[in-house]
Amino acid sequence: MNSPKKDGDDDVPVKDPVKYGELVILGYNGSLPSGDRGRRKSRFALYRRAKANGVKPSAVHILNTPQDSKAVHSRGQHSISFTLSRNQTVVVEYCHDNSTDMFQIGRSTEGPIDFVVTDTSGGGKEGEDPSIAPSTISRFACRVVCERNPPYTARIYAAGFDSSKNIFLGEKATKWKNPDGHMDGLTTNGVLVMHHEGFPEDPKQGLWREISVCGDVYALRETRSGPSRGKLAEGESSALRDGSLVDLCGATLLWRTGEGLMRAPTLRHLEALRQELNASRPQCPVGLSTLAFPSLPRSHSLEERQPWVYLTCGHVHGRHDWGQRSEREEERREGEGSTIRRECPLCRSVGPYVPLWLGSEPAVYVDAGAPTHAFVPCGHVCSERTAKYWAETPLPHGTHAFRPVCPFCSAALSTPGWIRLIFQGPID
Repeated sequence: MNSPKKDGDDDVPVKDPVKYGELVILGYNGSLPSGDRGRRKSRFALYRRAKANGVKPSAVHILNTPQDSKAVHSRGQHSISFTLSRNQTVVVEYCHDNSTDMFQIGRSTEGPIDFVVTDTSGGGKEGEDPSIAPSTISRFACRVVCERNPPYTARIYAAGFDSSKNIFLGEKATKWKNPDGHMDGLTTNGVLVMHHEGFPEDPKQGLWREISVCGDVYALRETRSGPSRGKLAEGESSALRDGSLVDLCGATLLWRTGEGLMRAPTLRHLEALRQELNASRPQCPVGLSTLAFPSLPRSHSLEERQPWVYLTCGHVHGRHDWGQRSEREEERREGEGSTIRRECPLCRSVGPYVPLWLGSEPAVYVDAGAPTHAFVPCGHVCSERTAKYWAETPLPHGTHAFRPVCPFCSAALSTPGWIRLIFQGPID
């Protein structure tokens, strides 16, 4: 059931294109910096497999010797091992479930992982040197189990099965026996989920929760890897909804259902909005030159006609040297970050002056509105509702903090986190 897969093999059916949904990593604006390759990419589409590979709990074994453990694992079944002490382990065997498909997500590049996810840094770049910043994402972080029949419900569980088809919770792992007798536990840094009500039309934030290995929902621990689990969230489910957020402690994923994606804007729609904006011929008030957003695939390198913005007021200009602050003034502002500070020639407000980039990941848009707003301080441009939605959505950061970030580059947002853009039309 966990046959090794080659890069690029997502098990997409030929005759049965049922799409359960997509997982999109926030912070990459459409593709990884080095390009999407095989199972390492910025978004992963989950399709109904040609053959079901889901599993469900079956027999439970209480083992007292290493020999007993070896005998159980030699059967080749999927299993979850809960080590209670040096002399006692509870092993829950799993058997084939022909009504579900299982997809596994994690940092490992081994065969059982369908979607390889690495840490996202604040600028949308992959971590260059893992020895400098060790990954906090588990090698086998989580699994998503989708029902093969309508309504194609997708449920998330902490931890994934490794190459030996096992999930192993050692002595130090947070684990417990539930009142009904079944064992459960949490992974080291946890898998956190937040469901939104009414996404994307009228989204209302839910609470961040932690998902257990068996798919139960709990309040958060005191710290991300704390030894004690939170309180059981009665009546809450691990079933993913359109717009659900999944945090793996190093990367945050957005779940879009197949139905939700059909209503979402497409890359072609975003390109049409870009062309419409450029057709209005916005002008630089200083250089009197016509500005133009570069085409979406080229939206990672600065171009001559690129629009820039004063983040304090929202006035859009071309790139120029007017209004630079003197060195003495800059020294006084040391500690406010390395962003260039300029005085706007139109309103004299002083603040960061940054290039504008169109947000080109359609899945993070909550509507198909015109690109009228930019995130502060990164300058990514999107619709008003999209900007306000993400600026009001706190994502996990560190061991117990939360902060809103730009969904296109993962830069931490200021308050309020967005600015309305003011374009000057052509003089003629």
